[in-house]
Amino acid sequence: MKKILLVDDERWVRTALKWTIKKLALPLEIIHECENGLEALDWIKQNDVDLVITDIQMPIMDGLSLANELSKLNKKQDCFIISVHHEFQLAHQALRSGVTDYLIKPIEENELKECLERWLFKRNKEEAFRKIAQVQDEAIPSSTIERVLQYIEKTPLDQITLKAAAEHVHINPSYLSQLFKQQFNKKFVGYITELRIQESKRLLQNTSLRMSEIAERVGYSDLAYFSNNFKRITGSSPSEFRKSSD
Repeated sequence: MKKILLVDDERWVRTALKWTIKKLALPLEIIHECENGLEALDWIKQNDVDLVITDIQMPIMDGLSLANELSKLNKKQDCFIISVHHEFQLAHQALRSGVTDYLIKPIEENELKECLERWLFKRNKEEAFRKIAQVQDEAIPSSTIERVLQYIEKTPLDQITLKAAAEHVHINPSYLSQLFKQQFNKKFVGYITELRIQESKRLLQNTSLRMSEIAERVGYSDLAYFSNNFKRITGSSPSEFRKSSD
């Protein structure tokens, strides 16, 4: 469960965000709220949090100043900025201040869900790599997992198979699946399935490709199987997801 800090000088905004995030049923927990950037900065110095969601316009210390100060701390929290303006200059300034993503008011539920899911996927991936680097137990050879992850990064999704990945690192496929289960709490096939669904969501949002073309690109020859997997993981069918993203 990832921990979130909400920062906004308007209580109703914080309440609405809390309600929406809870409704999304993601592995997230809002553990604290602050009314301005300075209050949030003081709190974070004494506490750990995974994500800060902050408004940009606040008294005492604004959101960009908070993000800039957070980037100087020896902490690993990410930061989302909320703004009423969708301007390139603001986006550029936010990224320079260490902001992970930014949202435009009024915040749509689907947009917030996509933003948080994208962040969770990135965060979990980064933590997985850090965990590999810390592994000392010879029963789980981290160098093997690292080489498999490198193979996955370089290989088109429609060409990735357990057998091919195992051959790449010269081990038995069942053993590789066991290593993934120990390392990521999911087997190799489950890990690749999540990658395929993430990529299919990107294609559904940003292209006009047909469902069958998207399914083939991410490694599914059977459209019905693709649709079932997509709905099992996201809660909606590919067509429903595309319509909600328009």
